[in-house]
Amino acid sequence: MTTPTQASYTALDAWIDQHFDEEVRFLQALVRVSTDTPPGNNAPHAERTAELLQDFGYTAEKHAVPAADVQAYGMESITNLIVRRPYGQGGKTIALNAHGDVVWLLQKGLTKPDLMIAAGFSYEVVTAHNGCLQMEVTVHGKMAHAAVPHTGVDALQGAVHILNALYAQNDGYKKVTSKIEGIQHPYLNVGRIEGGTNTNVVPGKVSFKLDRRMIPEENPVEVEATIRRVIEQAAGERAGISVDIKRLLLANAMTPLAGNAPLVAAIQKHAQAVIGEPVPAVGTPLYTDVRLYGERGIPGVIYGAGPRTVLESHAKRADERLDLEDLRRATKVIARTLSDLLA
Repeated sequence: MTTPTQASYTALDAWIDQHFDEEVRFLQALVRVSTDTPPGNNAPHAERTAELLQDFGYTAEKHAVPAADVQAYGMESITNLIVRRPYGQGGKTIALNAHGDVVWLLQKGLTKPDLMIAAGFSYEVVTAHNGCLQMEVTVHGKMAHAAVPHTGVDALQGAVHILNALYAQNDGYKKVTSKIEGIQHPYLNVGRIEGGTNTNVVPGKVSFKLDRRMIPEENPVEVEATIRRVIEQAAGERAGISVDIKRLLLANAMTPLAGNAPLVAAIQKHAQAVIGEPVPAVGTPLYTDVRLYGERGIPGVIYGAGPRTVLESHAKRADERLDLEDLRRATKVIARTLSDLLA
């Protein structure tokens, strides 16, 4: 086993600088392919990625996710790509995860790394994150003409009463704090609401979708049971109102595995050298694919090219962005880290 030297790190840095324009052009080509959800037609993006990788001498395995699974996600198409690059024999396998249908990849045994790094931000190494429960609630009343509203049961008023109960619950979450740096407290968000048929009709059905973020210390089963209880109790307080509650997603929180120590140490060492400041190991309120590896005993961290905060990145908003110097620096940090761990 050869221990990397400062000279080898300098050579890696220089190579990345020499080829940085190619890296940027590759990413520019990727973002030109639409991946809007809805409709969630992601297979063309995978095809274009595989095509571009060929120019770098990589052959990407293509693994299309079964149509039934894709439709269950509310999408049109998903194709996973795997690129394998051997650096010798008998060493560790390290996965660099750039999102995709990880459940499918792991269940089929298509990827079995010893360690993994998922995409993240440049100024922190994330070792823990929140869990997430997403639910769809359909509130049923009785449709009626607006001229005789007393002959119906307003599902929207019922939904408002339920929402007020959920928001009151959300206020209480501020008192439940996490011991993990970077994670504060649980919270609940209602991100979508729809219903009714026309302006002059008492709405007979209203549905909304909620997102409940769970800190690592919480029990997901208890969280879901409490949410259901709050909704059902509030619905029961309004005559003629009934509810259907459907779980859309349950993503467990990520807690640190002891085996991620080599990743954390290497990234912190090289980030300090390349960026010129300490990069802390923290938690994040987001939830990611890393949890799925952790649930199978595969240690991982989140680190990558990104600004200091989610807000600065404009994530999930117009003009989602990346500072190219962050990209350059993070590429060097990852390359140096892999040089250490694959040596």
